Amino acid sequence: MAGNCSRMRFRLAALLAISLLSGADLAISQGDYSFMPKGGKTLLLEILSASPDPAEILEIAAAKRSEDEWNQTFASRTRGLSEKEARTLVEYLAVNMPLDEQGQQAAQESADLASVLPRDGRALAWEECQYCHSLFSSHLTQDRDVQAWRNMFASPFHRELEMTAQEREEFSRYSAINMPMAIDDVPEDLRF
Repeated sequence: MAGNCSRMRFRLAALLAISLLSGADLAISQGDYSFMPKGGKTLLLEILSASPDPAEILEIAAAKRSEDEWNQTFASRTRGLSEKEARTLVEYLAVNMPLDEQGQQAAQESADLASVLPRDGRALAWEECQYCHSLFSSHLTQDRDVQAWRNMFASPFHRELEMTAQEREEFSRYSAINMPMAIDDVPEDLRF
């Protein structure tokens, strides 16, 4: 009996080592997700980097607005964005602002605004989906509306994800706007 347990442990350790090595190789090959449509955080940082005004950053961090109100607020600054990018930015702001009091203070004091802002849909997809399945088949090629993306989180294996309700909403809205992607827009080594 003790011999069987030792063999089982050895096999499990070997399988774990193989999966870790193949996972490391996968992580190296998938280190750049710039092929995916930009998320709201990325778009906001790009817009703000043109003229980073601490008062404006604090005003954004403290504001609670609807999609229409955010659209009006940023109308003049989103002219260079595609329609999907503008919608992605507005939805990101509607879901994630205002920051809590601690976040607002950090936004006011931080030289690195990126570290203060919540993850956007692109980052959430990249960082959460690949633990269990292919990003390509589970996310990039799916054509769903916002509610269908929300419904995905009701499945038993998605309920276990350590994502807040706000992160799930951000992921759902980003995905509904930006997915599916054309197969040719996804790097070959990430397909299937």
